[in-house]
Amino acid sequence: MHTTIPRAFVFAVSFAVLCTAHAQPQKLRPGLWENSVTMKSQSGQLEAAMAQMQKSMASLTPAQRKQMEQAMAQQGVSMGPSGNTVKVCISPEQADLDRIPAQEGCTQNVQRTGPNAVAMTFSCKGAQGQPPTTGEGTMTFQGPTAYTGNFKVKTTSNGKPEQIDMVQNGKWLAADCGTIKPVR
Repeated sequence: MHTTIPRAFVFAVSFAVLCTAHAQPQKLRPGLWENSVTMKSQSGQLEAAMAQMQKSMASLTPAQRKQMEQAMAQQGVSMGPSGNTVKVCISPEQADLDRIPAQEGCTQNVQRTGPNAVAMTFSCKGAQGQPPTTGEGTMTFQGPTAYTGNFKVKTTSNGKPEQIDMVQNGKWLAADCGTIKPVR
């Protein structure tokens, strides 16, 4: 459970941000992006895991917290205090891509559904102890600096099917990503 949800969460956030580069006639603005995500699982296990994660983070020493934040920043992620806000860095090269880079073992398809909207699907085989994961969603863009999206992610948790519904909002914050490395 603890490894399944973060992978699906990080993949969906990264995928959504990188889709803007592919989907818009105008280029995605490179730099630091903030993505707010509201997630709801059918089983309630996701919410319990997020609450446990927040409790665990709160109990870390300042040195442990800093080490965790640095490790996440190296992967292109910085989580807010509530766990539902993620900051990611998009490099100029990523913003200029005509195709979205796929994570290892994953495929995706993005189709324009209007001048400012896309529909997408993705599928990950599952590896390194992760179950197979599939998802679909829609995104609407408000120019090169903001988007909204809705996703359904299907996976398994503790051997049982699980669906996670996600509502996502993204906004560009700054050209400089600071200590957060570009999404990999």
